[in-house]
Amino acid sequence: MAERRNEQPPSDSRRQFLKYSGTAIGGAVVGGVIGGAIAGGFRKNPAVPAPAPTPGTAAQTADFNQAPMYFNQLQLQITEAAAERIYPKDDIGPGAAELGVAFFIDHQMASPWGINAREYRIGPFIKGEVTQGDYQIIQRNELFTMGLQAMEEASKKKYTKSFVDLSDEEKDAILTSLEKGEIQVINDVTGKTFFNLLRRVTLEGVYSDPVYGGNKNMMGWKMRKYPGNQMVYTDIMEKNEFVHMEPRSLHDHFATH
Repeated sequence: MAERRNEQPPSDSRRQFLKYSGTAIGGAVVGGVIGGAIAGGFRKNPAVPAPAPTPGTAAQTADFNQAPMYFNQLQLQITEAAAERIYPKDDIGPGAAELGVAFFIDHQMASPWGINAREYRIGPFIKGEVTQGDYQIIQRNELFTMGLQAMEEASKKKYTKSFVDLSDEEKDAILTSLEKGEIQVINDVTGKTFFNLLRRVTLEGVYSDPVYGGNKNMMGWKMRKYPGNQMVYTDIMEKNEFVHMEPRSLHDHFATH
């Protein structure tokens, strides 16, 4: 499953939809295997007042990019484990887990993009041709949380373990079943639709600007020798040889202007 570095009712279906769609409201999972997991100890702890920051250091140490905004803890762990198998650590550099890709995905699910904002969302929602792509009645963040639950249930059924506790080979087997459409998410939505979304946002998290939560410390860019968001290139435009530049994030410009 490793990513190469070079490079959709009847009443039963309605009840199933209601069961899963609860996962998209506030990131809380209800019913099914994950719901049971939460009841058994995965529920987020009540908010605890943070210790008073030392004067002058709070702004320097706070890293809100590493805080979940949509997923609960188990959903975040499953996302991280799956993304790491799509983009694993190797001798070239870090994998999706170390790059903070799960936080990037979490933040995207909490964003307007996660609810398909500013997109045409009026039916009929019918299955199109292969060349037409997917047009789902459910939102992206709903699809994602349903997909995570489908992965977890498939893992429990096949291996009697949570996805996060599987070996790399077992995780790959579940992801391969998703990619082939052998795992159903809901109604006519197969795992293939979810897998395509998962793979897409994983790669985006590896190479996006760090201000969006992934590409931690710009390590994704550094592996590619990508300069990031430089202000100007006038001093190197006429040079024939490759010029290595330390990458810059949008955050660098915000901090200095």
